[in-house]
Amino acid sequence: MSLPPYATTSEKFAYWGLRAFVGLVLLFLISPILAIMPLSFNSDMFFSYPMPGFSLRWYEDFFFNPRWQSALWLSGVLAILTTILSTTLGTLAALGLARGNIPFRATIMAVLISPMIVPIIISALGMFFFYAKLSLLGTLPGLVLAHTALATPFVVITVTATLSSFDRTLMRAGESLGASPSTVFFRVVMPLILPGMISGALFAFGTSFDEVIAVIFIAGPEQRTLPRQMFSGIREQISPTITAAATVLIILSTLMLVTVELLRRRSERLRGIRT
Repeated sequence: MSLPPYATTSEKFAYWGLRAFVGLVLLFLISPILAIMPLSFNSDMFFSYPMPGFSLRWYEDFFFNPRWQSALWLSGVLAILTTILSTTLGTLAALGLARGNIPFRATIMAVLISPMIVPIIISALGMFFFYAKLSLLGTLPGLVLAHTALATPFVVITVTATLSSFDRTLMRAGESLGASPSTVFFRVVMPLILPGMISGALFAFGTSFDEVIAVIFIAGPEQRTLPRQMFSGIREQISPTITAAATVLIILSTLMLVTVELLRRRSERLRGIRT
């Protein structure tokens, strides 16, 4: 919303005052990020300002230390497997809930998104006792299933939001022309909901890559993901390498958010919505 040329003085004051207030709020929210990122280039081993010098030694330790590399590798593999599984399950669930004749639709949706509402410590504790009976503690399948349960709600929400404006006459048109249900899905439905699927997949990837509480409860002693390695580093031995790892995660999260925004705009263009 732009300021009209005929705005009064009070309207101009309110317009710029609101933007200044929003800017201060955003600055307050990102100030911890702005404070931690320069420390990753600190030549000293202590978290202190002013920095005595500039150095890339902590990034070298992060990218070449076997301990950090194994944690990064496990987080990447776990996030990829979780993304594939949660995107598949979340998309199927959203397609089923998009049908108008589903009984108890609101209840089913509430159950599906409950991992986003229930405190993670409660979910992790429940997973611990449940997986202990199935002998899944300390295993990669157990971690993948736990992260999938936490990440699937994001896929369900994003795909459901995309399907809310989907024109179902396109499906009926494809079926009337003799196309099979699978052909209609892959040739008609999927291209239109693909931005929502990719957005949900990115959120699922970020959720899995950043999760630490469930990993602490379910993972074995040698299964250290990157967030768990950072958490252990803070408790056991504070190292500036943590700031380098945090900076890498911040950059990764920023790229994901930019991608999600670009996909949102593309989805709106496909639906003919003008922003």
